[in-house]
Amino acid sequence: MTKLLLIGGLGAGEIIIIALVILLLFGGKKIPELMRGLGKGVRSFKEGMNEAKEEISKIDDEVEKK
Repeated sequence: MTKLLLIGGLGAGEIIIIALVILLLFGGKKIPELMRGLGKGVRSFKEGMNEAKEEISKIDDEVEKK
C-alpha cells in the first residue's frame, strides 16, 4: 500500500497528530488568532516581494534608457 505524502514528506496521520498537539497546546480560542497573524505575515511578505519587483523593474528601465 502506498502512503499519501502531503507536506514535506509527512503523511496524513502525522499531520493529524501534529494538529491535535497544536490544539492541545494553544486551545481552540487561540488558533484563529494565530492563523490571522500568519495570514497577515504572508500578506506582508507578498507585498514586500511585489515592491521589490517594482523597484527592480524601475532600475532596469532606467538602465535601458541610458
